[in-house]
Amino acid sequence: MKNKVIVGTRTSKLALFQTNKVIFELKKNFRNLEFEIKEVKTKGDILLNQTLDRNLDKGFFVKEIQQLIIEEKIDIAVHSLKDLPVENDDRLKISAILERGNPQDVFISKSKKLNSFGKDEVIGTTSLRRKAQLLKINPRLTVKDIRGNVDTRINKMLKGEFDALVMAAAGIERLNLDHHITEYFNHKKFLNAPGQGAIAVEHSKNNNRINEIVKKINHSKSMLCVNHERNFMKSMGGGCNYPIGAYSYFDGDTLHLEGIVLSLDGKDCIKDMVSTKNFTDNLSQELSEKFIKKDVVQIINKIDSEINK
Repeated sequence: MKNKVIVGTRTSKLALFQTNKVIFELKKNFRNLEFEIKEVKTKGDILLNQTLDRNLDKGFFVKEIQQLIIEEKIDIAVHSLKDLPVENDDRLKISAILERGNPQDVFISKSKKLNSFGKDEVIGTTSLRRKAQLLKINPRLTVKDIRGNVDTRINKMLKGEFDALVMAAAGIERLNLDHHITEYFNHKKFLNAPGQGAIAVEHSKNNNRINEIVKKINHSKSMLCVNHERNFMKSMGGGCNYPIGAYSYFDGDTLHLEGIVLSLDGKDCIKDMVSTKNFTDNLSQELSEKFIKKDVVQIINKIDSEINK
């Protein structure tokens, strides 16, 4: 058995932290394996002047790493799951989702919470979903695009380029930067991106050896939940940069799936949920049918027309 596993990852502190976490979990099960990390700059890391409010290429943050798997130059790739397109590449497979981190979004500022912000203060975010939900809460807010890794964005806020940020809690917590958080957004108020907080391990579908290794660290409940979220987003026809949120979670012996689709300005919104005690139920399909009955297609078409201007 080959003893070395080459792991592809983006170059940021967060990506490397997540990669080392995966390696740590794998070493618990395979003490004799050696691991080599291959750092890769993706288009999303290079084109930092490209705003995220346009119809970006699918795989904007992962495509170059996935290509290395296909070319057999790396064995596995470690991703933030929310960066992965929901459309499957038949050549690739996700065999493990680590136990999910905090899926919430958080508000980051020098001292204030969201309800203290007015139109003259600038909130930075990389996400149309976050922007739309902010404007739904308060249409007078000023929300502008901000790019860069976690450290870069926080430093821009501390230097006064932005008055606040909305970011994923998991990344902030993993880098021990949670002292900057002034507010956690409960999912009843602010719904996360599908797969947010989850670390995914991807590999070639034909690599049975790697599949046997990787599946040992899969957290089955996390995998079930994020699959429901991503399947809901896929059924809505939107990519990971669309204003679509979804959150699946266990509450005792009940599994829930909540979803939201918003217009870019937050004025039009559909939000609903489904629940089951039978974990084999297709919650994403049930929720999608509810949204279709509420004419979600009209909102999606409006988003498409505005994004493709």
